[in-house]
Amino acid sequence: MSEIKQGLWYSEEHEWVQDMGDGTVLVGITDFAQDRLGDIVFVELPETGTEVGAEDGIGTIESVKTVSDLFSPVSGTIVEVNEELTDAPERVNGEPFGSGWMVKIKLSASPEEAFAKLLNAEAYGKHTEE
Repeated sequence: MSEIKQGLWYSEEHEWVQDMGDGTVLVGITDFAQDRLGDIVFVELPETGTEVGAEDGIGTIESVKTVSDLFSPVSGTIVEVNEELTDAPERVNGEPFGSGWMVKIKLSASPEEAFAKLLNAEAYGKHTEE
């Protein structure tokens, strides 16, 4: 059974969002997603300063099984990328909610607006059971 953390928001495409409380959010892929992908061998992330819209593609994740797109669950500006994943993409498998985070985004809307179409932990749990 995959871990689903309370207090985070989730997209139907299996990204998680953590509100940092200062108008920014951390984004990564869920435990469910990394488990389905298998051993992750490469992560391609966007440049800092890139403007993104909700549901825009922002990179790719390559595993031994497949290559998957990474989508932004919110609109805003990429203010930081997890450079450590360049040399250690396996962190996504080991700590998808920790050191395996992908990007930090400065929201272009209020958190309430940004999270309106996302799922809470309970709803995401139901989504993964389908």
